[in-house]
Amino acid sequence: MDIIEEKTGAKGRYATSVDGHTGEMTYSRSSPQLVIIDHTFVPDELRGKGVGQALARHAVEEARKGSWKIIPLCPFMGAQVMRHPEWQDVIQA
Repeated sequence: MDIIEEKTGAKGRYATSVDGHTGEMTYSRSSPQLVIIDHTFVPDELRGKGVGQALARHAVEEARKGSWKIIPLCPFMGAQVMRHPEWQDVIQA
């Protein structure tokens, strides 16, 4: 699944398209070391296909590469963090 990043100032999103439908995870950068994941959207047509999980995993990988932390304000991202204790190295409560 190819995930692209779009940035506009301190805001951005990770997005992927599958079968003509796009899922996204949006974020705000509050400092060079901190990103707030604030929303995840996966259309009904993509539910159950692992799109949300792929976006969450991508955000974690980007945080590790960039040496920053994530605040999981989005309920979906918060739930994923609870399911993946191995992500705690990049999570700020």
